[in-house]
Amino acid sequence: MTQREQEILQLLRQNPLIPQQQLADQLGISRSAAAGHIMKLMQKGHILGKGYILAETRYVVLLGGANMDIRGSTPASLRFGDSNPGQVSCSPGGVARNIAENLARLGADCRLLSAVGDDLYGRSLLDSTQRAGVDVRPVLVLPDAATSTYLSIHGPDGDMAIAINDMQVLNRLDAARLAPQRELVRHAGLIVADANLSPDALAWLFAEAEQQPVFVDTVSAFKAERIRPWLGRIHTIKPNRLEAATLSGLPLAGPADAPAVADWFHQQGVQQVILSLAGDGVFYSSAAGQGWSPAPQVDIVNATGAGDALMAGLAWGWLQQLPLAEAVCLAQACAALTLSCAATNNPTLSLAAIQQLCPTLSYPEPS
Repeated sequence: MTQREQEILQLLRQNPLIPQQQLADQLGISRSAAAGHIMKLMQKGHILGKGYILAETRYVVLLGGANMDIRGSTPASLRFGDSNPGQVSCSPGGVARNIAENLARLGADCRLLSAVGDDLYGRSLLDSTQRAGVDVRPVLVLPDAATSTYLSIHGPDGDMAIAINDMQVLNRLDAARLAPQRELVRHAGLIVADANLSPDALAWLFAEAEQQPVFVDTVSAFKAERIRPWLGRIHTIKPNRLEAATLSGLPLAGPADAPAVADWFHQQGVQQVILSLAGDGVFYSSAAGQGWSPAPQVDIVNATGAGDALMAGLAWGWLQQLPLAEAVCLAQACAALTLSCAATNNPTLSLAAIQQLCPTLSYPEPS
């Protein structure tokens, strides 16, 4: 599905009776161009007939961080306590928001539930996220708060040396403010949450998510502790080496330690465990079995956002009912494409791009 087709579907979901000329005007295209896109969407099965009757899809609700990423990088070795010459850039970020954008680029119907300030960063985030195909209407916009920011410093290898996050606005996303979104969560086909959520928000989420599978991104070793009480309710978890060791209390120095750590998570009730071990690849485990998937070879330009792309691939694979091994391969391709891009999210991410990296994968376009 192209970006333009995603934009059209989003507008049709908001107003199924929208006149074709109004649709074209909102997109800044001609009416004939809009008609051509609608015809293609009908041929692909996304629109079932006249009146823009849309095919039923399982939508994904993503809860967590949405922030502006400020990235500093230097081609020389970092000198702490000194000024380092390099480059500084800004791009939309936030774990839940990043996962939502990547999923939307793959063709999934995504609804973002987060909080931003009514400021320049917040308005920019909502605009760029919506243009990527994500429904941002559930996002809470607070006039008396500042939008979250994430500042990261990267050395010549492209990997992050240190980061600081200011995400105080997300603490305002409490149970009382989440309550109006109860039906949105209860009818979701999949829920993806990150550990940026407060303990109060997480308690609300797991109280409302009864039958829906919940995927959780642990975010950091410090924030991973917030999801400890809910491990028995989590369908899929994707910790890195430090996060998994912190939660399990078991060593994860190398590949040999991974099976025991994964088994610990299963004993807590987690159904699928994806251990992201950087250059060592990914260890995956479920009731169907365990396995390793080596890391794809890629020249790292920016490591920020790769883990979020990995989670998006896992979620999309689950929506398409792929075997876990295939979903992991697809997810690693998403991460590889992100690692090779200067921005936090690769705007060229698509099923076609993934197919080039993983030609053996066979999967349908989302329905």
